[in-house]
Amino acid sequence: MNNARFRPLMRWLLLVLVAWLSLQFFFLARIAVMARVAPESTAFERSEAWRIATTKDRLRWRQDWVPYSDISNNLKRAVIASEDDIFAQHDGVQWDAIEKAWAKNAKAELQASRASKGKAIPKVVGGSTITQQLAKNLFLSGERTFIRKGQEFVLTVMLEAILGKRRILEIYLNHVEWGEGIFGAEAAAQHYFQKHASQLTAWEAGRLAVMLPRPKHYQKFPQSEYLSGRTEIIVSRMGGAQLP
Repeated sequence: MNNARFRPLMRWLLLVLVAWLSLQFFFLARIAVMARVAPESTAFERSEAWRIATTKDRLRWRQDWVPYSDISNNLKRAVIASEDDIFAQHDGVQWDAIEKAWAKNAKAELQASRASKGKAIPKVVGGSTITQQLAKNLFLSGERTFIRKGQEFVLTVMLEAILGKRRILEIYLNHVEWGEGIFGAEAAAQHYFQKHASQLTAWEAGRLAVMLPRPKHYQKFPQSEYLSGRTEIIVSRMGGAQLP
């Protein structure tokens, strides 16, 4: 009698497991293809294209794929120095960085709860490696949930195991957002400096790298003091960035 009651539940759990495993095999196959074929777009790019197309007068869009060798080493070093300083050494996740980010988030939330009359301090986010950012942009939505974060970790492991660091960085630099409708190193170099991605100087590369966490904001406020100051810091750190 008891077994009869649990059979529908077990059947449902089995279906959920099969569906989850099928999804992982789908992701695995997509990533395996990316080892040889450049992805045409990411989930984030498609969502942005839809948002722009439905809220603006016309779709302003630029994304031009260029091979790894045609992207300035200055930009590679700047992005690593700014976004993921031990990119070449870790296995896809910087656990110490995640722990520190969570601690900062908790502190910011506590301060915000004590603030008065709308003077709340925004939540601090961070801790994601370049590989994690790529996993999220390629396949996932922007929502922040434990389920989505768990899937991000699984995808990160797949990316590291199948693609390797060089290909991960190549795909990331060709699809990361650098402003509204501006995706990839070539589009960013052309838009902001009217030159190819292979020709970026150390200062130009550092400035683009600093824009990454908030590209739309810095696109609107290019004279930001923080942007200029942080660029100088990143340029000074670029020499220590190890390329894959």
